[in-house]
Amino acid sequence: MLIKRTEREKHRSSLAAFVGGANERLDRRAFLSRSGLAAGGFAALGALPLVSVRKAKAGPPPAAGAAVTIHKNICTHCAVGCTVTAEVSNGVWIGQEPSWDSPINRGSHCAKGASVRELVHSERRLKYPMKLVNGEWSRIKWDQAIDEIGDKMLEIRRKSGPESLYWMGSAKFSNEGAYLFRKIAAFWGTNNNDHQARICHSTTVTGVANTWGYGAMTNSFNDVRNSKTMVFMGCNPAEAHPVSLQHMLEGKELNRANFIVIDPRLTRTAAHANEYVRIRPGTDIPVLMGMMWHIFKNGWEDKEFIKQRVHGFEEARKEIDKWNPEEVERVSGVPGAQLERVAKLFATEKPSTLLWSMGQTHHTVGTANVRASCMLLLATGNVGKPGTGANIIRGHDNVQGATDIGVDTVTTPFYYGLSEGAWKHWSRVWEVDYDYLVSRFDSKEMMETAGIPLTRWFDAVLLPRDQVDQSDNVRGMFVQGHASNSITRIPESMKALPQLDLLVVADPHPTTWASLAVAAGRKDNMYLLPICTQFETSGSRVASNRSLQWGEPIVKPSFESKDDYQVLYLIAKKLGFADLMFKNIKVEGDRPVPEDVLREMNRGSWSTGYTGQSPERLKAHMRNQHKFDLVTMRAPKDDPEVGGDFYGLPWPCWGTPEIRHPGSPILYNSDVAVMDGGNGFRARFGVERNGQTLLAEGSYLPGSEIKDGYPEFTMGVFKKLGWDKDLTPAELATIEKVAGSPDNIDTVSWSTDLSGGIQRVALKHGCSPYGNGKARTVAWNLPDPIPVHREPIYTPRIDLVAKYPTLPDAKQFRLPNIGFSVQKSAVDRGIARAFPLIVSSGRLVEYEGGGEETRSNRWLAELQQEMFIEISPADAAERGIEDGSWVWVTGAENSAKAKMKALVTERVGKGVTWMPFHFGGWFAGEDLRSRYPQGADPIVLGESANTIMTYGYDPATGMQEPKVSLCQISAA
Repeated sequence: MLIKRTEREKHRSSLAAFVGGANERLDRRAFLSRSGLAAGGFAALGALPLVSVRKAKAGPPPAAGAAVTIHKNICTHCAVGCTVTAEVSNGVWIGQEPSWDSPINRGSHCAKGASVRELVHSERRLKYPMKLVNGEWSRIKWDQAIDEIGDKMLEIRRKSGPESLYWMGSAKFSNEGAYLFRKIAAFWGTNNNDHQARICHSTTVTGVANTWGYGAMTNSFNDVRNSKTMVFMGCNPAEAHPVSLQHMLEGKELNRANFIVIDPRLTRTAAHANEYVRIRPGTDIPVLMGMMWHIFKNGWEDKEFIKQRVHGFEEARKEIDKWNPEEVERVSGVPGAQLERVAKLFATEKPSTLLWSMGQTHHTVGTANVRASCMLLLATGNVGKPGTGANIIRGHDNVQGATDIGVDTVTTPFYYGLSEGAWKHWSRVWEVDYDYLVSRFDSKEMMETAGIPLTRWFDAVLLPRDQVDQSDNVRGMFVQGHASNSITRIPESMKALPQLDLLVVADPHPTTWASLAVAAGRKDNMYLLPICTQFETSGSRVASNRSLQWGEPIVKPSFESKDDYQVLYLIAKKLGFADLMFKNIKVEGDRPVPEDVLREMNRGSWSTGYTGQSPERLKAHMRNQHKFDLVTMRAPKDDPEVGGDFYGLPWPCWGTPEIRHPGSPILYNSDVAVMDGGNGFRARFGVERNGQTLLAEGSYLPGSEIKDGYPEFTMGVFKKLGWDKDLTPAELATIEKVAGSPDNIDTVSWSTDLSGGIQRVALKHGCSPYGNGKARTVAWNLPDPIPVHREPIYTPRIDLVAKYPTLPDAKQFRLPNIGFSVQKSAVDRGIARAFPLIVSSGRLVEYEGGGEETRSNRWLAELQQEMFIEISPADAAERGIEDGSWVWVTGAENSAKAKMKALVTERVGKGVTWMPFHFGGWFAGEDLRSRYPQGADPIVLGESANTIMTYGYDPATGMQEPKVSLCQISAA
């Protein structure tokens, strides 16, 4: 059941010749040997890829007498945050170790991490800028590319306004690259900028932040070692985040912990479970509410925790009470006795943690799913302690950091929002006149209006102008580090690609933007800019646990590639605002210095506590990785360089670097002092609602001078407490400058005080700068204040649609969301009869994201050669489909079709199918290899799962729904 391909051996020889040379057989043993993997006992990488790595045998030995230097960087794949230690001789990367000193990966890599050297040396990268001329790719110079791109951007601005250029950024940026990308969009004058979090964890951020304060993982993979009960719901770390699994499995063994997997598919993670719970895709809320039904019915809830630290369960119980065992089983398929057993373990065998990833977030109810998960944690008191929490596994190496920094349609950097106050804050940080920033936008109203999510970019091109709430449709796109095949409704994007006046793709690889655009009929005004990998530049990135790590360049950029900083500087210079944008950032040649970028970020990021992680502190952590404890991730307090710090200074790291706050390894931990990483829940929802307090009651940090809940700190609060007298004259002068006038000084807060004085004084008095509030189970600002189950847009259970319909049509993010009309039409037209199979998607251990990078890696290409769809034996038998045979998968919209191999397996239940989402380079059965620039095509091509995925968007975030749609499968 856990074997991925039964017929792989049949096809290995032809691909081996393709990737390894005509006389070179590249089998799995050769991969393990040459990539440095210790093969003994771990040859089956997909089953448990927790392998150790020796010096890579693929590299040449150093020349006689040549020096070998050691460099550390961070793996560029998932967000576990594994350190890569590279050996370099004469400028060539010749060897690799998986950093035995790192407390995160401690000498382990998965298959992707073990093969990252190939990303740098690969011949299949973009080598120089290219331009599409009459449908053919031609080589051009960097100066020509920047000039022509800039001229076209300015032409679009003159004709259609700044909102008509879309800036699609990346979770593959460093923090510093992400910051510059958000900044260039601001100076250009649009909030139409976005990145991968929109299609992976935007619903997590919105759901979690609207429950207890911040939208991030509360604990860490290392801390899961302390758990007694682990519930995996909508994540598959065995394949998606393999090195994280070593912490989970060791915790399971050492603590004899309960290991429970709730998933529609028997995943490789589920193979390790004590209890596997199969649910129907799209029914997370009924299952979570059903667990809480059992918990409250049996009195297993944590009454004291709820009383002190949670608001609104009395109101939420009205919805929870609807989900009795019979209704949960009717909707989700989970038997009541099994769910009661799981609920009891979670509530009574503590500490318990709930882990999720895109299985929960990829839904039209993704925000509500996340909120229901948070409610389960709150009901059982499993937040804010070791071994507890929402361990939300992020997918790309810097998706957490890029999200925090604001490559996002709804906020300026660090979650300040888009209000006038937010823009004035950043105008002060940037030392740019606020009125100048306003002048860059179409209007002040547009400056304060959320942009279009990347999930809808093609709708912003194709819809009639009167349906797009901006001055004109999207006319051009600048895409830096994002794969087009990761966005659903690919047939619609194929219609939009030829209609753009400009398309720029900046990436180490041409990606599916190139192949699909040419296949769609695009002939010109498209540019490919070669970007180097993060191994060829420097900067910081944020792991899933909020820890920052600094990567140094291993080698210089290959071929003619430039790093993200250089490209953004050159574009800004061409557009005429580089002098203002880089006013306080040193530029060496054409490269902004990332250390200076981070220092500017530190000066403005008070809201999330990104202020204490200076370049110097982060570099010291990388030098001293071996000093951090494996479980607590803390260094000894007497160490001269990193004494008392938590590894990576996980945010919030309060105050200036000089204060030396250690970071916060566990969010909302009220059992430790604030200078040991403690915090209560953030007081961000006000102080009272319906006559009830929203501040903590009888719960406070050790050493706090306020022995109860309290609001966020402002100068007005300081004056009432008399703490304003603790501010230095210099701090007070800065606060007065921020206020602008004496009448406004009371409103200057912990998050807008550029001196850091308010945070410093709050810490001095043992208090958290953001206050000490209650988490809330009722989010009155969201479409469903209490999570409500709503059937997917395309559901086979049409009998449930009347009782659990999707939300009404509405205008969201400048565009109409017609999910209700689409759902109603699907029911009226009997779509479920023609397309009776649920189709879902997910990750493979071998590949990452859209897959163009990893499918271009010859070590990984050998491991997974073909796109496939999993289908149950019963469904396969009904259709005359054999394992390993070619099939057509047809989707419920756009006459979508895709050709791939069938994998007949009991991992999926009857009526459910599953596809990996990493493939691209085919469309509707056609091989598009010839559409790539010659020599830059990935080794492995295949159909994209998102060709089949259909309409459906979360109303709070614009999240797409690739985890539930409908399809039909037939023999090809």
